[in-house]
Amino acid sequence: MRTTTMATIQSTKKLIALAACALAAAVIGCSNELTSNSAPVELVVTNTQNVQQLDLAANDDPDCDESVGTINMQVVPKSSSVGGTFNSVRITRYRVSYQRTDGGRLVPAPFVRSVDTLIASGASGSLTEFVILESDAVNQAPFAALLPQNGGRDPDTGRPLVKMDVIVEIFGETLGGENVYDATRFPLDFCFNCGGCA
Repeated sequence: MRTTTMATIQSTKKLIALAACALAAAVIGCSNELTSNSAPVELVVTNTQNVQQLDLAANDDPDCDESVGTINMQVVPKSSSVGGTFNSVRITRYRVSYQRTDGGRLVPAPFVRSVDTLIASGASGSLTEFVILESDAVNQAPFAALLPQNGGRDPDTGRPLVKMDVIVEIFGETLGGENVYDATRFPLDFCFNCGGCA
């Protein structure tokens, strides 16, 4: 009777081990399916940054007329046989979110803006007119604390500026209906009446 019980326990352990292996293989396979892009082209997004520090106060300095930077977008075919009109990419929107890099916790609310740009397969395009802060952001956390009437310092860090990455995610789809996506970051210091560009 004891031998039968030991054999049953060993068989059960083998079945559990096989089930665990099968589950792991399924998870890995599903994970690859979810993260791989089935589109025949890749959207590659980078940026050229013009400004490192943004002054939240009004600024009339003519040297500060340039934008934060340019978002560069390239549609890269996954193989040399990919081409044609259906593999052109229409950029439809971008999403802006924030990540503190100074140890602070508060960030502005993310937002989405629509755009309409068509980029052929193998070609590139750019966005120079894009919004990184909504118009009322200076009166909301974390920037409101930097205003002189509110103490001029970030409550999380005690510093007169807020350091964060502005993350711009670009969304589009091929004319054949396949979704494409990529993102880029602008590391910026935000301050009030500090001589930076507005």
